[in-house]
Amino acid sequence: MAILQVNDIYMGFSGETLFKEISFSVDEKDKIGIIGVNGAGKTTLMKCMLSLSTITSGSIEIFGKNLQEHREEILSQIGSIIESPIFYDNYTAKEILKIHAQYMGKNIIESDIIRALRMVGLKNTTKKVKDFSLGMRQRLGLARAFLTKPKLLILDEPINGLDPIGIQEIRNLLLSLSKEHGITILISSHILSEISQIADKIGFIKNGEIVEQVSMKEIR
Repeated sequence: MAILQVNDIYMGFSGETLFKEISFSVDEKDKIGIIGVNGAGKTTLMKCMLSLSTITSGSIEIFGKNLQEHREEILSQIGSIIESPIFYDNYTAKEILKIHAQYMGKNIIESDIIRALRMVGLKNTTKKVKDFSLGMRQRLGLARAFLTKPKLLILDEPINGLDPIGIQEIRNLLLSLSKEHGITILISSHILSEISQIADKIGFIKNGEIVEQVSMKEIR
């Protein structure tokens, strides 16, 4: 069953073509990697899936429903990181996640918040976000993304700013979320060697076009 279906989307802006009729699907429980150099269109494509950017033509269906027609219902079941996560700097990680749960209208208790923070390796619950390193912010972004137990994770360069140990920890976490909770994952990167250790399938994007989709078995 396709949990995400992108149908011939085209996007143009000020006479420039950003996407060239992209089509692909993501099945339930899949782990799909989107690979491309910086500027290839990875982030913009993910923004379209989250209704943060508007496509010119085509359609996007998530959970079997049109994104434009059922935006709020669909987004309530998605966790995401797009570009660098942004937070209120004078709040702690716990406070950030509590605010997010309230915003999403989810019944999240404190033990859920502490568990999410521990899963990404953030154990200091009193430190304010303004004192976080880039890697710590990225970890908090991940905790926020899966706090509400989404059906789909859309992650734009989630290992950005992490050291090698942090990359391995996040990789293991994503694999665990997929295996134990059945979460479908769409993840982008410009590093094939890293994304290949997470994804089942890879889509290569170049100049706003998916030029090839292959399984990891084929690559290997």
